[in-house]
Amino acid sequence: MNLADIYKPIQADLDKVEQSLKEISTTGFPLLSQLLSYTLRDGGKRIRPALTLLAGKFERYDPTRLILMATAIELLHTATLVHDDIVDKSSLRRGKPTVSRTWGESRALLLGDYLFARAGRLAASTGNLRVVELFSETLMTISAGELRQTGITFDPQNARREYFDWISSKTACLFAAATESGAVLAQSPETTITALREYGLNFGIAFQIIDDVLDFIGEETELGKPVGSDLSEGIATLPSILFIESHPNDNIIASVAGRKDAEITARAIEKVRSSAAIDQCLSIASDFASKACQAIHHLPESPAKQSLVSLAEYILKRRK
Repeated sequence: MNLADIYKPIQADLDKVEQSLKEISTTGFPLLSQLLSYTLRDGGKRIRPALTLLAGKFERYDPTRLILMATAIELLHTATLVHDDIVDKSSLRRGKPTVSRTWGESRALLLGDYLFARAGRLAASTGNLRVVELFSETLMTISAGELRQTGITFDPQNARREYFDWISSKTACLFAAATESGAVLAQSPETTITALREYGLNFGIAFQIIDDVLDFIGEETELGKPVGSDLSEGIATLPSILFIESHPNDNIIASVAGRKDAEITARAIEKVRSSAAIDQCLSIASDFASKACQAIHHLPESPAKQSLVSLAEYILKRRK
């Protein structure tokens, strides 16, 4: 199933989110408009706002507030990417030069700040205090997750635990916020809110694991960024960690960290690719996707529920 089919229950409102993003890109300040347009109009799968809209379908669907929140979620996500690219000194994002590479780190930093603020304003526009608090907590958790990344090591004793703590706070919490906020705005009962939050959290962990696998087995033309970019930055993701656990006497991963040596990085990537680590990662991601679907198993059958199940299956097969 493709995304167009999965998004059918909410496609009309997802189109309105897209229109909102285009409107946000138009300001009275030409440079800001240029930066916003460059950042927001490059498409993307819009999975996070779609999750907010789908989660709102289980009770009292309120399109006005849900579209506001879905847009806020996408802006928050975009802001984190802009700041990530500064921290990681990335040159490419989605196949084109990053904002920080094109306009400089100072302007990229300010753009990210603007996006965070604009997202917060949209969340506040829903008039729901619980959603505003959730938005703030999510932003704090993501920021803490970014700091946590700097402390992740290749120590086999702690690396796997640190990895899951990191991706839960850096990535999965935003997916959880997307589904939880949709459920809250739909005035869902607490059992439904909890179920949809658990779906989002487990979905997000599966999503990040697949992302980390693609960093080893993907192609640059598909990924829109260099293969092995995390590894060359010295970031220990699950494929690297599982390889180290299985090959404790092989120091190739540790030798790559922070050196930015293309030849050594290429050798390390090939070793991980040809090991059992990739299949192990895919199996773990599948387990988390199954947990996501199990979390909503008790919810009434509906097109939105089927879309959530299909989306969990879709991310396991994605190539970018």
